[in-house]
Amino acid sequence: MAITRRGAEQLLPEADWLKKLQRSEATGVPLRIKFGMDPTAPDLHLGHTVVLNKMRQLQDLGHVVIPLIGDFTTTIGDPSGRNSTRPPLTREAIEANARTYFDQVSLVIDMDRAEVRWNSEWSDPLGARGIIQLAAKYTVARMMEREDFNTRFREGTPISVHEFLYPLMQGYDSVALKSDLELGGTDQTFNLLMGRHLQQEEGQEPQCILTMPLLEGLDGVDKMSKSKGNYIGITEPAPTMFAKVLSISDTLMWRWFTLLSFRSEAEIAALKSEVAGGRNPKDAKVMLAREITERFHGRAATDAAEADFALRSRGGIPDEIPEVTLAGAPLAIGALLKQAGLVPSTSEALRLVEQGGVRVDGAVVSDKGLKLGAGTVVLQVGKRKFARVTLA
Repeated sequence: MAITRRGAEQLLPEADWLKKLQRSEATGVPLRIKFGMDPTAPDLHLGHTVVLNKMRQLQDLGHVVIPLIGDFTTTIGDPSGRNSTRPPLTREAIEANARTYFDQVSLVIDMDRAEVRWNSEWSDPLGARGIIQLAAKYTVARMMEREDFNTRFREGTPISVHEFLYPLMQGYDSVALKSDLELGGTDQTFNLLMGRHLQQEEGQEPQCILTMPLLEGLDGVDKMSKSKGNYIGITEPAPTMFAKVLSISDTLMWRWFTLLSFRSEAEIAALKSEVAGGRNPKDAKVMLAREITERFHGRAATDAAEADFALRSRGGIPDEIPEVTLAGAPLAIGALLKQAGLVPSTSEALRLVEQGGVRVDGAVVSDKGLKLGAGTVVLQVGKRKFARVTLA
């Protein structure tokens, strides 16, 4: 129960989960734990791993974890938290994204001990008749209790009928898998409860649901999201991952320890006490950065990433940086930084020069009108972006 509850937002109903655990212990029969993933995008970030970490913890206790690829439900499009209809993906895009998901999920879950399923296995055979019969098990009034549907209806924003089918089909997955526990983010609570309802309708023992909080991103404000640029992708290079973890605030660090670390709560509490007693909080943050980076890249790459970060912090230049060859010398510093791929625009480059954030061969650039002639230089933007540029 302690492992289940750690970092969780809600466990519903808690008493039922305790009974399931006690029965499992008495009979030796593992529980079935489901987590559905719609492959709507090809890459995962640390925010996605909050639920995956919980699955791994429960898997290590001996239970059966079921990573469910929602290849059928993705064709509908999950409307959760959206104020507009979500466009469905093509079958080809879904399969391509799913292949990437498998590779990335295996970095957290032991896929050799997992029961990987696709919900098209049982959703496709349902056919029109089966889906209509399934829809008869839930009322429109109950469906409109869902906050996003209710809000869109009151605001006059269109809701397509097919969007009502998504929570029904996700709930039916639980019936097909006979799941004991379904995991998800807090934004999935309605859909998870649908699984309990449909299992009861089918005469099954209803699943419990465990919701995990949405992880705040690097800014410590908004949830981690690629669209907001406050994310760490789990396939990002080790030096980038290590440095990004070290960039978070001291306050956010403890939240990340709870949701992302596999250290025990006692270890984290002891570390927090040491920091409160005067230990440098950076020591704790380095421990977190090492643990996360090592999980996805291994110890050797993490050691190298830590050394690389230390070198950059001292103003040194890493051994391995991108090599770029450009024509058109002499080039103004703004155009040079943009063409080298270190900034998105010339205006951004000039803004960084004004702030003292640009170096050429280790020297800070203060002249926005600087032009560089033919030759090779090392450009640096901020602490982490470098390029060795040869101008011709």
